Amino acid sequence: MKLDLENQDSKETLKPPKKKKRLDTANNHPHPSRDPSSMLIDEETSAQENPSTGPSVVDVQRSITPTLPTTQGTLPSFPLPALPDAPSKTELALQGLDKALIDAEIVSSSTVIPVPLSSGSEQEHGHGGTMLSAKMRKRLRDLGIVELFAVQTKLLPFLLNEEDDKLRRLYLPFDPPRDVCVSAPTGSGKTLAYVIPIIEVLSQRVVTRLRALIVLPTRDLVAQVRETIEVLSKGTNLKVGTATGQHSFSQEQAQLVQDQSSSLQGGSSRVDILICTPGRLMDHIVGTPNFSLQHLRFLVIDEADRLLAQSFQDWLARVLAATRAPTTSGLAFEGALDPWDFDTVVPDGLSPTFLQAARPEMTPSFFLEQSVSSCQKLLFSATLTRDPGKISALDLRNPKYFVVQGSDSKEVFVSDGQTSSVALMDVVMEKFSMPATLSEHMVVTDTSQKPLIFFHLVNTLKVTNALVFTKSAESTTRLVRLFEFFEDELCRASTSLDRTRLVVKAYSSDLPGAERKLILDQFKKQEIHILVCSDLISRGIDISHVSHVVSYDVPVDMRKYVHRVGRTARAGKVGDAWTLVEEQEARYFKQMLRDADHLDKVKRSRISEKDLTPLVMHYEMALTKLKDLYSRHV
Repeated sequence: MKLDLENQDSKETLKPPKKKKRLDTANNHPHPSRDPSSMLIDEETSAQENPSTGPSVVDVQRSITPTLPTTQGTLPSFPLPALPDAPSKTELALQGLDKALIDAEIVSSSTVIPVPLSSGSEQEHGHGGTMLSAKMRKRLRDLGIVELFAVQTKLLPFLLNEEDDKLRRLYLPFDPPRDVCVSAPTGSGKTLAYVIPIIEVLSQRVVTRLRALIVLPTRDLVAQVRETIEVLSKGTNLKVGTATGQHSFSQEQAQLVQDQSSSLQGGSSRVDILICTPGRLMDHIVGTPNFSLQHLRFLVIDEADRLLAQSFQDWLARVLAATRAPTTSGLAFEGALDPWDFDTVVPDGLSPTFLQAARPEMTPSFFLEQSVSSCQKLLFSATLTRDPGKISALDLRNPKYFVVQGSDSKEVFVSDGQTSSVALMDVVMEKFSMPATLSEHMVVTDTSQKPLIFFHLVNTLKVTNALVFTKSAESTTRLVRLFEFFEDELCRASTSLDRTRLVVKAYSSDLPGAERKLILDQFKKQEIHILVCSDLISRGIDISHVSHVVSYDVPVDMRKYVHRVGRTARAGKVGDAWTLVEEQEARYFKQMLRDADHLDKVKRSRISEKDLTPLVMHYEMALTKLKDLYSRHV
């Protein structure tokens, strides 16, 4: 028993003492009973002595959430994520554009300069700011041209500046002229803007060389430009040629090239100015001996928006390459020739650029400047392409841009404090401008009544001296036949002796070139009142007396619409454009106009059944005759 007690005592003495908590009795704790950290408590004893008094002080201590240390001031909060504002269409349109285009010179369409007849000292240098010679001014006056239009007032002084004498030289191998791009509405006088400078510069030539090349999209436009050049160049001895495929290839070769039998490095030419279509031009570059473009001083691309969209065997790249000198190996002369004997070295007259490439030993060793082509490119279009690929393909040299607008220039905010002209934005965003004197109308009609609506416009609203556009040559022929039958019925029923029978003719690509020219001449003389045609004639043809344009079939896109209505209201004259829209086409046509910001410019005209009633009987009889005609051909 004693042993057990001793063993028990030894166990108790070996047991470690219980932990005690220090009781802080400092003055800063006046109520130690409320502060668990300041009490000296035997944890086990407390738990045993107060088994029913609730949670222990230790539990209370554990339940207390520790407080974070306080800091002076507040931490800055991060901003909420936000997306930047979407860029405007204007900003996007300007991105990647050539700076020269952004800095384009804006020309108000109301700008005009009178053509002075006198060369006295009262006029500025006698030309009144036109930079034209006395001979050219007199010629313009004789033709009834008494003032220059907007595009001409800016382009002529730029191309013919008398203070810079080099601009009138035929060759500028070491200081070539700047290229020019012009955006102007149809009917603004673009043709004269390039024809006059070409004649003024080339009229001083002595030897006939191909120095001006004018590329156009259609044969009819080629014929019109040739007529303009021949009238203005009268008395200058300049020779003009055309290449459109209207004549045989061998016949064109004989008209263009003087010597086809010899191999001439400098080429041979019968003409100073060649007007052509791109396809036929490529034929002559590839297949006509001694046809050379090395002497070109002017390369004009009219209706550039259409021509640049067409490949024609990559015609543009081939033409530009033909104006540049090839490598030395490409121009080899046979025999040992005296390098300073020009009669033997250059028997057929190389251009300066080609001469330097062919005979580098003739250039002094200290002269390091490389000569370049003197060809000045002049581009004309209703819109200027913003496609970087097409702009690069043009290989423009320090280009100068001119933009002709319909009203006074206004500025619009772009971004970062930058402003840009409304006219320029219209061009780079490929919007179209119309002449201020043009009135546009839209008539929505049922398909079966569309011919009747057209006859109402002609007979009631006196829509004559008109161009009428259809979607195809077949539609053109059918409408002309129906109109002729309708006129027969009206004349038979009319009791008035004063009524003149209206003459209508078809003009389409199905007709031979000679017949098309005859019809066009008759229309210009007003022997034909209405000319029904396809879109063949919608580009560039200038017929001064056209007062109405009717789109019998809706154009497929805005570009075609612009070129159709552009056949009237030309050169400041008043004109009306009518579009007959079938009900199922109305939504599409309006959306097309809306996308071009042009819907508000087109007035909707309504024609009631009452207006059509007097013509219905004659129309039905004409339809019966047309049906009989086509049934006989089946």
